[in-house]
Amino acid sequence: MADYKIAILGGGPGGYVAAIKAAHLGAKTVLIEGGEVGGVCLNEGCIPTKTLLKSAKVYQDILNSENYGIRVSKEGAVTIDWATMLGRKDKVVAQLTGGVKQLLKRNGVDVIKGYGEVRDPHTIVVNGQTVTAENLIIATGSRPNLPPIPGLEESLAAGLAVTSTGALEFLEIPQELVIVGGGVVGIEFAALFNALGSQVTVLEKFSVLASLDSDLREYMQRTLGKKGVQILEGVEVERFEGATVLARVNGETKAFQGDKVIVSLGRKPNVEAVKVLGLAMEGPAIRTNERLETSLKGVYAIGDVNGKQMLAHVASAEGIVAVENILGGQSTIDYDKVPAAIYSFPEVAVVGLTEEEAKRRGHKLKIGNFPLAANGKALAEGEAEGFVKIVADEQYGEVLGVHIIAAQATDLISEAVATLQLEGTVYDLAQAIHPHPTSSEIIMEAAHATIDQAIHFMKK
Repeated sequence: MADYKIAILGGGPGGYVAAIKAAHLGAKTVLIEGGEVGGVCLNEGCIPTKTLLKSAKVYQDILNSENYGIRVSKEGAVTIDWATMLGRKDKVVAQLTGGVKQLLKRNGVDVIKGYGEVRDPHTIVVNGQTVTAENLIIATGSRPNLPPIPGLEESLAAGLAVTSTGALEFLEIPQELVIVGGGVVGIEFAALFNALGSQVTVLEKFSVLASLDSDLREYMQRTLGKKGVQILEGVEVERFEGATVLARVNGETKAFQGDKVIVSLGRKPNVEAVKVLGLAMEGPAIRTNERLETSLKGVYAIGDVNGKQMLAHVASAEGIVAVENILGGQSTIDYDKVPAAIYSFPEVAVVGLTEEEAKRRGHKLKIGNFPLAANGKALAEGEAEGFVKIVADEQYGEVLGVHIIAAQATDLISEAVATLQLEGTVYDLAQAIHPHPTSSEIIMEAAHATIDQAIHFMKK
């Protein structure tokens, strides 16, 4: 008889959520994690970066306080205490990891600290101990992708180039920073260090923030440019020389010198611990169906390791779905309704289809836009950068996608997520009474704009 009903390999936001859900449903569960529970997101990604971004936002608010009628005298000069910022970040992380550990304990989940090696679908060896389970959930996450670019390995070894993890441990704020990669992580670090006074250059091989709707992508490039971030697209990195990146731009090799270089070129699934299973793969990731089942019965894969959408909240949702299916349910994930967020200044948040993707799928569309500059709360708070865009099906007005750039975009998007989940329409959003004055009114106004005309903004 197996020791457990479910064994979970990896304690990130997918693994630990799956473990707690399994415990709620009465399944005897073991969670195996080699590092700290919470995984990359809690310890090296989502939470620490957002904590530092908040510090940067406070700093910018103080620098711009005269816009709000608050003057700081010369004697009250504003300075950055980077060590204190890092200390606050570490305290937040410690509090959250401690909370997760308590939740696992109180829910009766057995936690084994160590790196598990899978021997077969029902057997894992960890710290010399053999653990058996009827079902296995693989939640081993991912690590930074480091292509074989000449000189990169040497630059990383010297600490002059770092991954996103190393960027959270800089001993001081770099005066000049080069970021290789213009995806979500690269742009978040660009926003962070730009706000803290660094001169930031972003080098991107293709298009910056390529997954976004084109209107949002163009707006963010303009906005970051106005704030002093230099963005170069179509760049082919040739080699690293310490903290200098040699790259080909418009047919010419140029040198980009920084005090530090952040390398942000995507992530690679961690599959080494389960190689013996011979699972069907989707590129470098483990192939799963909509129920999170792998090619082996009783083996599931969730989070970054299945490569579907490398987002913490996706991993958590997948963990719940996997557990429910193990215990006899019929749960699935609809990846078209997953929100994504960028914690830049301003923030970006999206859910559903872009205009381009909706057209590719054959939809006839109605599009509505509403600017933050026409919203009373945004003006009162001095946060008028951005807009909301709604993509809706023309025939019935079903909302297919919502795309927001705003200071509070990552919180505002949840209304749109609920609308898509309920297959709601722009008519539903327009008729829903929103409190005034709030930033949430921009969604209602954009819905009116999609139907006919926004109330507080005239189309040009």
